[in-house]
Amino acid sequence: MAKHLFFAFTAPQAGREDEFNSWYDSTHLDDVLRVEGMVSAQRFEVSPQFGTPDILPPYLAIYEVEIADDNPEALEELSRRAGTALMRITDALDMNSAKTFLATPITDRRTP
Repeated sequence: MAKHLFFAFTAPQAGREDEFNSWYDSTHLDDVLRVEGMVSAQRFEVSPQFGTPDILPPYLAIYEVEIADDNPEALEELSRRAGTALMRITDALDMNSAKTFLATPITDRRTP
């Protein structure tokens, strides 16, 4: 199994930020972590400190996922569950602004 990072940039519908954040923190992260292969989840607010491009939505969730190189089942299962009773998606989420991608490590993790 190889570890990867799955990034999800998201934004709420206008005027529904509290509802969006409540759903994400109280429901969605746990729903995602129920998918086999999903290891961890953490949310961030994108900081404009270093000139964040306007093209990025204001929130980021980073998921650590273990995927067999020959079987990307965790991400396929995540897609299958999205919008079902196993993973309800709130309409407070602005789906048009959502951007997701998977990053595969090309070096070992380094620490000081």
